[in-house]
Amino acid sequence: MTREYRTQELAEAAGIPVRTLRFYRERRLLPPPRREGRIAWYDDQHLARLRTIAALLERGHTLGGIAELTAAFEKGRDVGQLGELLGMGWSEETPVRLTPEALADYFEGEATPENLAASLDLGYLAADGEEIVHVSRRLLDASSALVREGVPLAAVLETGRLVREHADALAALFTDLITARLGEEAVTRLRPLAKSVVEAELTMAMDRLQQRRGPGPGQGPHPPHAPHGPGTSQTPSS
Repeated sequence: MTREYRTQELAEAAGIPVRTLRFYRERRLLPPPRREGRIAWYDDQHLARLRTIAALLERGHTLGGIAELTAAFEKGRDVGQLGELLGMGWSEETPVRLTPEALADYFEGEATPENLAASLDLGYLAADGEEIVHVSRRLLDASSALVREGVPLAAVLETGRLVREHADALAALFTDLITARLGEEAVTRLRPLAKSVVEAELTMAMDRLQQRRGPGPGQGPHPPHAPHGPGTSQTPSS
């Protein structure tokens, strides 16, 4: 069942002062609460929206930009414009809009409040009323596939956090390389080359790691093939 909160309770659950909650409500960053006389009742959707706002502020977005995002969803703007609204510019990722039930189906019971909060903090998810937006179809599919294979979602998200750190460093490396020699305008044009280098290096790195660790469980070493040809002999079978 959906929990309901008074103003003070919602502010405490979101970790913000009551005056901040009221300010967000005045700026229409929150949907109106349910009224019962003079009492305002909020629910888990309001709490999810507050956590989304906190995650976006942490990523450097302004309240004005967040208000634009909120207004866009309320007006039914195409979810394909989410990347632009979130400051992702010309991102090639395709956002996905989901109901909470659909999100739970993706992760087979692991869509816990803790995992949802971690996803919001990473910027993977944004809440909008009764729906949730995942910023990347590819990340959604990959993470749900790992969960179906038996990897806990919490571990997937923590790995995603580490991957983000390395990806940021790689992005800075290639951007600095291209900008210093060809100018900033060449960065967009040469992005496919950077992606090809990273994919190739990751593939070879995983090959090297697998060779060092040896065959996985249930995979015995392959017996060496006996050479055939002149000068070789084979033991006759008895």
